[in-house]
Amino acid sequence: MNTAPIRVLVVDDNPVVRAGLEAILELDDDIEVVGTAGDGGHAIELAERLHPDLVLMDVRMPLVDGVAAAGPLSRITRVLMLSYTEDGEVIRAAIRSGAVGYLTHGSFTADELVQAIRDAVTGRASPLSPAASRAVIEAIHNGPSSPRSDPAAARAGLGLSAREVDVMDLIAQGLSNGEIARALFLSEKTVKNHVNHIYAKLNVERRAAAIARWLGTTAYELERQGPW
Repeated sequence: MNTAPIRVLVVDDNPVVRAGLEAILELDDDIEVVGTAGDGGHAIELAERLHPDLVLMDVRMPLVDGVAAAGPLSRITRVLMLSYTEDGEVIRAAIRSGAVGYLTHGSFTADELVQAIRDAVTGRASPLSPAASRAVIEAIHNGPSSPRSDPAAARAGLGLSAREVDVMDLIAQGLSNGEIARALFLSEKTVKNHVNHIYAKLNVERRAAAIARWLGTTAYELERQGPW
């Protein structure tokens, strides 16, 4: 059965990068680039009018940057950051603002980019490049001290089963449900059930929030105040 293509809005202040991303994505029959923008402000205007399935957006841009735009955009659609920036604070800020994933240029192939877009749209995974995943975890570990800053203490009393602990540890490493299933020799459906139980026990709705809760830092408190 034919399904509608994923409608993507590409946002980057470099016209060469925009054109390159558009060309790559248009090669896939399952993806349609419905518009492009050179700054976050224009991206918000286009998203309100076009309602894309996903915004693929750079961080460093003039006028309104990607981090500032991620909040308003995430209330319209899903936002996947794509940048050269690997600064942990920037990555954390982007995710807190509502981005569902963060990819760094040079860390993926064209096919992997397309798959990351599919995963982000379907909610199967929160795409993170290896460097971005490490930066997120490092930034969370180095966050302000608080009663939640001890990961072991934060995990105590959460009520996760031994298998759910295994799954959550792999989630914290940035693995998708399929990758977790292969690592633990489980079906993907079983992993999805474990993930749903974990979310319920941790009182979260997103992978990034679950990681923050699991690592036991003030990032979880920040998440409860707004999109994470």
